[in-house]
Amino acid sequence: MRKFVWSVLLVITGISYSFCQVKGIEKGTYLSTNKGGKIKLNLLDDNKYELIFYTGNYEIKGDSLIFIQKEKSESNFNLAFATDKKAKKIKIKFPDSSYYSFYMGTQNGSEDVVYQRLSDIKTKTDPNWEKTDLEFEIEKTNYLYLVYEDYDGKSNVCKYALPKDVSEVTVTYEFAPLGDLKIGGFFDRKTNELKISEPAGKDPLVFLNEKDPQPVKEKKVIPLESQIISNWTYPGKETISPIEEFDPAAAVVDSAAVADYSVAPPAVPLQYDFKLKIENNLKSALAATKEAKLKFLVFYSNANKTVGKESFDAFVKDQETQIAYNMYDAYNPVYDVYNYYLAGADDKKWLKNNKITNDPSIVVLNGDGDILASAKSDLSDKSYQFGYYGDLYKKLQRANAFVYINKTFKNKKATDADLIRAFNRAAVLEISYDYDSDSGAEVANSTEFVLTKISSDKKEVAQTWKNLIESHQKDSKPDMYLVETILREIKNQGFTKQLFNEERVLNDTDFLSIDYILKHADKIEENRSAFNNKEGEVHNLGNVISEISSALQANTYIAQEKSSSDINKEKNISIYKKIIALGKGNFESYSNYFQYLNNAEDATTSNIDFLKEFSIYFDSNLVSSSPIEKLDSMFSALDSSSSYAYDGWNSFKDYHSNLCNNAAWSVVLQPQNANFLKEAIKWSEYSLVVTKNNPYYLDTLAQLYYKDGQKQKAIETQTLAVKYLNSVTEPETAADIKDTLTKMQNGTY
Repeated sequence: MRKFVWSVLLVITGISYSFCQVKGIEKGTYLSTNKGGKIKLNLLDDNKYELIFYTGNYEIKGDSLIFIQKEKSESNFNLAFATDKKAKKIKIKFPDSSYYSFYMGTQNGSEDVVYQRLSDIKTKTDPNWEKTDLEFEIEKTNYLYLVYEDYDGKSNVCKYALPKDVSEVTVTYEFAPLGDLKIGGFFDRKTNELKISEPAGKDPLVFLNEKDPQPVKEKKVIPLESQIISNWTYPGKETISPIEEFDPAAAVVDSAAVADYSVAPPAVPLQYDFKLKIENNLKSALAATKEAKLKFLVFYSNANKTVGKESFDAFVKDQETQIAYNMYDAYNPVYDVYNYYLAGADDKKWLKNNKITNDPSIVVLNGDGDILASAKSDLSDKSYQFGYYGDLYKKLQRANAFVYINKTFKNKKATDADLIRAFNRAAVLEISYDYDSDSGAEVANSTEFVLTKISSDKKEVAQTWKNLIESHQKDSKPDMYLVETILREIKNQGFTKQLFNEERVLNDTDFLSIDYILKHADKIEENRSAFNNKEGEVHNLGNVISEISSALQANTYIAQEKSSSDINKEKNISIYKKIIALGKGNFESYSNYFQYLNNAEDATTSNIDFLKEFSIYFDSNLVSSSPIEKLDSMFSALDSSSSYAYDGWNSFKDYHSNLCNNAAWSVVLQPQNANFLKEAIKWSEYSLVVTKNNPYYLDTLAQLYYKDGQKQKAIETQTLAVKYLNSVTEPETAADIKDTLTKMQNGTY
């Protein structure tokens, strides 16, 4: 611990300070608001003050005072959210932050967390480090992980659930003002003084008998999880000691920097005055709900009119306060998703017709008057479920989609447009990880919500969808709702997954629907932005070629799990070939195609199909007088949803050098591929231009030279392969490389 810590504490402890009485300053306790740490200022009687930097637990053993170093799992991260339902991405802001000890991770559902060091992001977005603040965008995600890695190898890892339609997250971090204390104390009976110092005993602080007050905890966003993890890491994380890069304890406050109070501080914005519009009859309440599109109607009935009215009014007032708090300073429809209605005498017939006998009772309806959920409960007992962070709204969306699709199927007058919207409503729902909780099974005397559950016939649904796809094959322009539904369905996130919780291998209808998308690919891309930003609707349609490629790749794994990997082999290949023939073979489609071809040909002794397709890709995309610049232009053109766009330039570059080496290596291993020898040499040479001095790549190139009759060049290249072997090279591979050089030199290769 640095000696200046004690100097600072000695200066600020128990010193009298006279100040003029200024209007607005009162005696009492003040809490710091700066991000440097929580500091207490006590303005005491007799014009004295205290600055308190540390609090904690202690033990007294005889004359010894032991400070207990209690590890805290609470978070020092502070988050502020902004929302915008039209936002396609999330802007992340780190104001005036240091980056080397910080990491950020993202997670969708139960997928693996993907981490990045903030300094890497800073280097990419601001190569010259010209800006103090860091701002960048990420794709939409369910969870945000924030990590601070301390000097002792212990990392504070916090997981946060992001609000619905979040568009911006501002993150600040509160550093401990002077670092962790590692001190002890003893009572000097001769002087009646308590002396506290570091283990070495130098420069002790001397105290009289005086107790320190406990700090007041500040309100903050609470993480879902907060852990202290020793030697925290993630796949691909560099091993860099934070103390080598960043030392928050070294930050020194300039005592000469004094705030200028001659200028009035900015006014605090007033909270938005939100009011719910309560209709006086059910017909008007349903009409208002239907017009709002994304809202549901909460219908409350209570036989005791006086109690019911008081309960309803108190509930509405509470909801208005909470919604206004979330909206902050302007109306935001994200938080306004329910209308409320108090049943009156005219609604007795409606209650009877719908067999609502519970009292009191809460019924949730859609704009068409369909019952989606009900509970035998008072409103006050369920107020938390109507909040923004409750999961009731998502469950109601599911129930609403199921009710709508069932009504449409039963309606003999339903048009194609009606059917498409019905399938779309189910397809665009978020994937539920708890289907059982949505079962709607009623429990006797339960006060919980019972959701309306509609059972659909799987064969009827499949046949209706098949008929729909077939009937639209001759469309002159794409139906964007149909396009969105198709993409969700082929990715196993659509109506089949929602209705039946089933993952399935792509069938003939799916491949026909993919043909529909490919036929209209250009027009879809033209309309995609406008569709995603439709007023009053929520869509997130990505680049269709990338979406199809991802769907085919994911379905390959599902087919393997179901032991039906050979069923769609030719059809998958035909789709990739159509994409390439249309001139729409982007990086994602090619990378997935190559992976599929390699997997499909693993069982054979040759991979001719892969080498043919790779040769075309290499010649049309990679060959250049400036390979790195060509790769950089390809990287810049990546779709934002691409994992390689998120993983960064190095990952993209390494992918291509590995791909070229693997293709070339297959020519070394398999005599059947000898016709590709000249091409393989070009591929191998390219891998070493992109990634220099790689012993694996040098070994591949040397063996190709030897097979091509360039023996001296082969020996020179293999000598370099041996030279660049290092500690991370697998021992068995290193031995093979050395053995190959020996065979080349003595002519036994």
